[in-house]
Amino acid sequence: MINLKYASAIMTIVQEGSITAASKKLFVSQPALSQTIKQVEEELGAPIFTRDTRHIELTYVGKLYIESVRQIQMIDQNLHARVSDSKDEVFGTFRLGISVQRGLQLLPLVIPDFIAMYPHVRIQLREEGSGMLERRVLEGACDLALVTTASKRDQLNYALIENEQLVLVAARTTRLAQLFPDGTPLDITEAKDEKFVSMSEGHSVRTIQDKLFEKYGLSPRILLETHNMEAAKRIAARADAVFLVPGVYVSDDIPDRELMHIYPIRNQEFQHHFYVCYRKGRHLTRFETDLIGLVCRVLGTDSPLKPEAQALPDASVS
Repeated sequence: MINLKYASAIMTIVQEGSITAASKKLFVSQPALSQTIKQVEEELGAPIFTRDTRHIELTYVGKLYIESVRQIQMIDQNLHARVSDSKDEVFGTFRLGISVQRGLQLLPLVIPDFIAMYPHVRIQLREEGSGMLERRVLEGACDLALVTTASKRDQLNYALIENEQLVLVAARTTRLAQLFPDGTPLDITEAKDEKFVSMSEGHSVRTIQDKLFEKYGLSPRILLETHNMEAAKRIAARADAVFLVPGVYVSDDIPDRELMHIYPIRNQEFQHHFYVCYRKGRHLTRFETDLIGLVCRVLGTDSPLKPEAQALPDASVS
């Protein structure tokens, strides 16, 4: 039988990446955590972590153990979610992951209405890049996440919220802007001689940008890398440069719009779109589906999530 206290400690070690970091988070000593690992391994009869690397890694048995723990945690979460949904007044907490840019766009328009609907539900925000948020959902650190990505992890459900297309923001002073009117669909190769402002490595837009550069043999000058999409747009507009960005982040009323041309990119074979993702087998609460409904209302799309029927199992005894 899995000891849930030990399991929680092991999960923290996995999430934090080391015994040292986990001990600080749990406020326990490293020897105590090492003893916990030893006890779990004795119960299983096999090691769960490798011992020959600087960064702790799970063995095959360790991966089986972690997956079993996650299944137990999901059963417990689903039970509490269904009990909560059966009540007239809903209380609870859920952990929502969202990128900083999407949070800036959506949360001010969504959270006030959500609070009015569910005054006793608390949202814990986790603001990170989409790739990291997918990992947090897999680890159980987030209940669901709003991510811009390609649907790619078998253990997660991806419900499409909005299709996303990349556009090229170009300063009006660039050669590109002198050649093509604002709004003209272009191939990315047209910008091969321009200076680029780029998202930092690891960002989903940067990943697609790098794939496009590789596919078409481009090696343009990177003027600047940044995590801040809003800053990147404005820098490109004022620095005689261009910037690849999802079209949802540009409009006629954005700052410095008069300084830039915006070009839709043709032949976007490397697609990423806006999804809500959550672990397969997880029951979504009423307030979670309603929050996604509010997000979709702001974006003008239909919600991909439907509240599950809340029928209780037959408890009769034959």
